[in-house]
Amino acid sequence: MALNLRVVLAIYMLFISLFLGVHSKNDNNFNIRDVMKDTVSRQKRELPAQQPGGQNGLPPQAQQQFGGGNRGMPQMQYDQQQPGLGPAGYPQQPQAGLAKFQKARGGMAQNELAQQQLNGNVGVPGAKKFAKKLPKIGSKQFRIADHPLCVEDVQLLCGKHSKGSNFAVLDCLQNDRVDDSQISEGCSNFLWHYKYNLTMDVRFESAATEVCKDALTKFKDCNTLPQGKGLVLPCLFEHLENVTAPQCLQYLKRMMAITFSDFNLIHGFYESCKDDITTNNCGDVSHPVLDKSAKRPPAHTQGAVIKCLETHSSALHDTCKKQVLRVAELAANDYHLDRPLYFACRDDRDRFCDDVNAGQGKVYKCLMKHKFEKEMKEECRTELTKKQKLTAQDYRVNVNLQRKCKPEIKKFQCDARNSKDHNIKLSVILLCLELNIKQGKKVSGECQGEMFDQRKQLMEDYMINPRIILACRDNIDNQCKGLQREGKTLHCLMKLAKENKLKNGRCKAALKELVKETDAGQDVRIDSALQKACRPVEESLCKGVSKGNAQVLACLMDNLNAPEMTKDCETRLLTLQYFITRDFRLDPQLYKACQQNAKEYCDIRDWGEQTEEEEDNDEDDGLVFSCLHDMLHPNEFADGTLSSECKVQMHRALRQRAISVHLNPNIERECRRDLGQYCADKHEKGEEMACLQDNLDNLEESCKDLVGRFTGEESEDIKMNKILMKACSPMLAKFCKDQKPASKYREHLKQQLSEGVLMDCLIQHKNDNEMDEKCAAGVEHFQLLELKDYKFSFKFKEACRSDVSSNCFNVKEKAAVISCLSQIVRDDTLTEKKHRVSDGCRKQLKFEELQKSENIKLDPELNKACTPDIKAHCSGIKEGNARVIECLRDHQNKLSNQCHMKIFNKQKKESLNPEFDHTFMHVCKRMIKQFCQGSSPQEIFKCLKQRKNDPAMDVKCKEVLTKRQISKMQDYRLNPMLAKACSRDIPKFCKDIVESEKPTEMEGKVIECLKVQHTHKKLTRSCNERMTAIMKDAALDFRMDPLLAKVCQETAKKLCIEEFDDPGSGRIEECLKTKLQHNKIIDMKCKMQVVRLLTEAHADIQVDPLLHKSCALDIKHYCVDIPQGEGRHMSCLLEALEDSTVRLRQECRRMLLERKEMWEYAAENAPPETVQELMMSIHSSPSRNYFFSVFIIFFGCLFMFGMFCGRVTKHVRAEVKNK
Repeated sequence: MALNLRVVLAIYMLFISLFLGVHSKNDNNFNIRDVMKDTVSRQKRELPAQQPGGQNGLPPQAQQQFGGGNRGMPQMQYDQQQPGLGPAGYPQQPQAGLAKFQKARGGMAQNELAQQQLNGNVGVPGAKKFAKKLPKIGSKQFRIADHPLCVEDVQLLCGKHSKGSNFAVLDCLQNDRVDDSQISEGCSNFLWHYKYNLTMDVRFESAATEVCKDALTKFKDCNTLPQGKGLVLPCLFEHLENVTAPQCLQYLKRMMAITFSDFNLIHGFYESCKDDITTNNCGDVSHPVLDKSAKRPPAHTQGAVIKCLETHSSALHDTCKKQVLRVAELAANDYHLDRPLYFACRDDRDRFCDDVNAGQGKVYKCLMKHKFEKEMKEECRTELTKKQKLTAQDYRVNVNLQRKCKPEIKKFQCDARNSKDHNIKLSVILLCLELNIKQGKKVSGECQGEMFDQRKQLMEDYMINPRIILACRDNIDNQCKGLQREGKTLHCLMKLAKENKLKNGRCKAALKELVKETDAGQDVRIDSALQKACRPVEESLCKGVSKGNAQVLACLMDNLNAPEMTKDCETRLLTLQYFITRDFRLDPQLYKACQQNAKEYCDIRDWGEQTEEEEDNDEDDGLVFSCLHDMLHPNEFADGTLSSECKVQMHRALRQRAISVHLNPNIERECRRDLGQYCADKHEKGEEMACLQDNLDNLEESCKDLVGRFTGEESEDIKMNKILMKACSPMLAKFCKDQKPASKYREHLKQQLSEGVLMDCLIQHKNDNEMDEKCAAGVEHFQLLELKDYKFSFKFKEACRSDVSSNCFNVKEKAAVISCLSQIVRDDTLTEKKHRVSDGCRKQLKFEELQKSENIKLDPELNKACTPDIKAHCSGIKEGNARVIECLRDHQNKLSNQCHMKIFNKQKKESLNPEFDHTFMHVCKRMIKQFCQGSSPQEIFKCLKQRKNDPAMDVKCKEVLTKRQISKMQDYRLNPMLAKACSRDIPKFCKDIVESEKPTEMEGKVIECLKVQHTHKKLTRSCNERMTAIMKDAALDFRMDPLLAKVCQETAKKLCIEEFDDPGSGRIEECLKTKLQHNKIIDMKCKMQVVRLLTEAHADIQVDPLLHKSCALDIKHYCVDIPQGEGRHMSCLLEALEDSTVRLRQECRRMLLERKEMWEYAAENAPPETVQELMMSIHSSPSRNYFFSVFIIFFGCLFMFGMFCGRVTKHVRAEVKNK
């Protein structure tokens, strides 16, 4: 046990002298209980509760031994001078045992007043055994109240206590005054000598032995100390916390109250601190300190020297600093023992803590709670700050922390780390205890409460942290000057650190250490400035959220974009978060979830194991987090995997760090130059990161890699994109709201984080009518950003990583990767080989193709090829929702060859899978859900076409459906079902057309070829059925017949203007047929196409929808047994028309007669398609003789030419042969 700092042994005598009381002849029967009654109202509050065994804390036997007055003894006159007596009338002859005792105490010189004091106490009853050992010096006693130097002071300052015992008077003069100036200098010096020399009386040792008998028995190290050397009481002080006997505890506290009033009363203090007292000018705080050479007595300083030394504690020598800290430790239990604090805060104690009983540090704790109240005096606030500074240097100065955390400190050996240093810093204890809490070890609630108070104090006042004062002095004086403490100065410094404006790295390191010591990320209440700024936001958005475990901080961070968030709260929140992100251990939730993974995969060290150089090194910021970050996607960056809980917390931490570049140490460090060059004017949340993404191609390589990785994670977790979240939060609630039960929400959240479904959800609803324009623009911007690298698209990257490495390993851009993989999928599909691309990747390819079809900018190749055409034909079209692409399709015949080819290739892809046709899928979304629920993508178009004329069909969907039908008629390659059904017929009958195939539409030539063969009934069954359906559709809408629409457009507009209002009803075709019958069609090409229509209808009634509709009942009645197809139903109806016994319905008969006339006219005007038809046409022609004459003349001329020229030809060949 350290006994360097000992309290003078003779303070035992002081206690006895104070409690004995020295009585006058007028008050012979006075007892200490009378004094206690007079001061009970004050001491009941100022001192701890009275203990059993006596009103003054002494046992009865001790009171009997030392109590009672010296009856019958006259009072001495102090101004009387007698031979051999001192100024007070006492002999100058020294007591025999006094010199020896003074020498044992430290060699302090004896003085006259000490002898007088001892002489005055000789006659006290109960002290006879001491009188035997000490020579009898006199028989007279005195009272302080009657001393000529103090009589006026006592009467003026103590009032009714002026007639009381020496204890009552001393208590009055020592505790109940305002300052030293109220006591005269002579009385002040007398009081000091009185207390000092009373400590020389060896009777106090016997009192301690009697009062603390049980304690001495318990503490063997104190019981074995030699008697009469002043060692017992200091030893008991060391064990004060373990003393349980009420009388002994009260006795020790009374002694300490007197002892700590002046540094000279503490053994060894002056010897250890005399150099520091001189160096720091602490000897002249109010009166001069003892000057041995001049033998000038010191003043009654009431702790002023100790106060001065505490102010300069950081500059003291180690020996003196230990003495000062030990004094603070011993005085910590009761604020009365801390004399400077007691006098500075006496009024504030009455104002704020009037109902708080003294003892156990309660008053001090109460004053600390009100430290920054406006009503608190600055003098008191200063003394409290000094106390906090001492606590920072030695945790024992805080008696509550020491007592309530003692079991845990001992259990976790928190005070064993600096065993060579008696003084253990508060930071060491806090970090040790906090580390064990984070590791799941049990720490009592009382201890955690005290830790919380200490951490809060550290965050409130920078003045109690010497390292910050020294390292940040320039910044405090300049940028943070004039700010109130209350955490505002610290937040100012922390903001400067965040903005990289601190003048030195040591200040930033000191701030990092402070945040670590206080564990400010644990509880928002620790940071008073933050709590005050965010209280309204917390009450509004985080009501009911648990205060601990960083839950309120997490809630506030998640609601940064909320309307309720204030600028002050946001600024302070981000400032604190800047330091939390520098060490993953400062994030309680992250540390708890990931500490095992960090130990397994990363080089993690506990708090306190790093050197100061490592703590100050910015390069180490976030290294553990970076390691865990790599493990988040192990296949890409590292081997291994994180626990599910750690993954969830890592995603949360990533979302918080995404708010600002400053919260991401790696990006801030590597991109500092790029930020200054490209993003100097970006300061709002998320703007700096968005700026780096926009300038991705120009960034330095290290910065580019980090920003690219961040971008990929944004697609996984949209909440990392703060700009997008600000615009899209309401849209997420509307379109992507979780529909799962509350019990499954957490699992669903994990799924969302791992699959990035929120971004996909927004993309899918980007063009909905209810979608906010800003949100849609933000989603589109991110889609364009993803095109720069396929890794920026999380789901695509995860699904296709192995496929890309196997088949497209040299490709990086997303569009090129999609094109590469899509080509492989298409080839494998057409050749019916096993797919080389995985199912998951094919599914993701489909999603990406859908995105490309929505906006031409998402298809870089198409956008590049069509840029001039867009300017020429679609300059006024708003981008998005496939509007530009649709515009290009409408102007397809006017496009450049390059753009036309790209559009045609896009149409071919969409024809294979209508899901890639954004316009079709978007406009017909509701109809698909209503009519074609569960249909495969390839069947959706067919399903809707069958419902095209349904009354419930949406008009816009019907229009898009018709446009797609018209496109399919342009080229058989746009009609996969036709191409498959006629795969044998096309090469057989249309070979010449196919061989001349061009990269764009063939304008319906192959389909026209198949129509001719359909009329002649030469097609295969599957092809015939498919062609019948096509021709039936074309008969209802002339736009679906490319050749007819091309050559008859102007004629139809001229002759059938009224029918153009309803082009899909077949009325235009019917009008053209009627005009042909009346010979009103002048254009021969148009006339031939109309004749073709009539010929096709003659071959099969199915391709004449109007006639089929009119005769449907008659077919059912008369032709029920005849199979459909190959014109059999038409033949049946014509036979029924000629049969007089068959009565057809009037409408059917009328239309049949009209069709018959048309067919006859068509037959007359139809061009012959074969030699046989040509001969028959000539034979039936009125000019047949003319044709025969021309034919005979032609062949005659040919015969004559052969006769005359044949020999010449042969002769030439012979000559060539001979040569």
